[in-house]
Formats: sequence, structure tokens, C-alpha cells
Amino acid sequence: MKKLMQYLFLSCLKASQLIEKKIYSRLTFKEQLQLKMHKAMCEACSNYEKDSLLIDKALQKQSSQPPVITGIDLEAFEKSLENKLKEKERE
Repeated sequence: MKKLMQYLFLSCLKASQLIEKKIYSRLTFKEQLQLKMHKAMCEACSNYEKDSLLIDKALQKQSSQPPVITGIDLEAFEKSLENKLKEKERE
């Protein structure tokens, strides 16, 4: 049962990473399921996704080309996001 819970339920940190990943690439079936389950229980992450999509659309309107993130850049972005969220948790 514990493994099932760990498989299905994410932390907000991991959910926010998947939300950002979803904007720029496809999520695996497992990631889609995990994110859907998390957002069903977490209003903050659901709002975060809406805000993130809104910001992305606004940025795309200002730019003639949508941002492209390669796999390496995406990993660096995820680490940066993770570090920033950890700093916020410490405050």
C-alpha cells in the first residue's frame, strides 16, 4: 500500500516540476496520472498550473517564437526551480 501511495501521490515540488515540463514537452502516462491525482487534492498546484499557462501565453505573445527548451536546459531549469522552492520552504 505504501508503494502505491508513493507511486500515485507527489509532493508539490514534484508536481510543479511536472506542470512546467507539461508546457514544453509530453508527460509520460505515469506522470500524467500522478499530476492529475495531485491536482485533484491540491488547489494550490491547480492554481499554479493556471497561472503558469497564463504567464507562458503572455510571454509567447511578446515573442515571435515560443521558447524552446532542450533536455539539458530543462534539467537545469528543474534543478533551479527545486532549489528556489526549497529556499521558500526554509523561510
